[in-house]
Amino acid sequence: MSEGPEQLPVVILCGGRGLRLQEHTQSIPKPLVEIGGRPIVWHVIQIYAAHGFKSFLLSTGYKGEQVERFVREESWPAGIDVQCVNTGEATPTGGRIANLRDRLEGGTFAATYSDGVADINLRAALAHHREFGGPATMTVVKPRLQFGVCDVDGGGRITGFSEKPRAEHWINGGFFFFEPAALDYIPEDGVLEREPLERLAAAGRLHAYRHEGFWECMDTYKDALELNDLFNSGDAPWLGRVAASRT
Repeated sequence: MSEGPEQLPVVILCGGRGLRLQEHTQSIPKPLVEIGGRPIVWHVIQIYAAHGFKSFLLSTGYKGEQVERFVREESWPAGIDVQCVNTGEATPTGGRIANLRDRLEGGTFAATYSDGVADINLRAALAHHREFGGPATMTVVKPRLQFGVCDVDGGGRITGFSEKPRAEHWINGGFFFFEPAALDYIPEDGVLEREPLERLAAAGRLHAYRHEGFWECMDTYKDALELNDLFNSGDAPWLGRVAASRT
């Protein structure tokens, strides 16, 4: 019988410096930048917890002691277990997962970043991963472009404008599912998004789960402002998914 979400550990990568968010991250680590008065990593945990995931490993590094303090002082719902593991300040993303090998070789595990929120159906993503049967599944998304675009006809006339449309190509949206065999592709000095995923893809062992709903990554100060605006307007799609999953 396949393990349910409640048995699967979720690795959240919390160790980076967040250099493009220096307005906040000179004093606090990126996972603790607040959206609606709560650290963004809290929002990420809520998304998973709403779908039945209960065990979380926060892979810390830069200012990791602040993340540990937050986890220690937060009142988590009954049954939710959140632990921090210091995986080194300068360790790349793949290395942070590789350093948790002794905790992850028992079966399927999830992994994601600490700065991305979505109205993703994680149970459907897990089912998709198991249907594929490979060692790794990556959620892919079509992000909204940063700028508006012009529609230009064959004669060079501008026929209209589109305000920040979705990109035509799929990108890495995080929200991974891995089997222990995937760890053989992830060295301790590896950047997950480069050689490990490229090798898995070249071997035909990396599958895509297409998420076409809301997805945003808090990469810059502007992103943080926009996510706070969504929260304050009462229209935070990732929390809508959380609320729906709890009813």
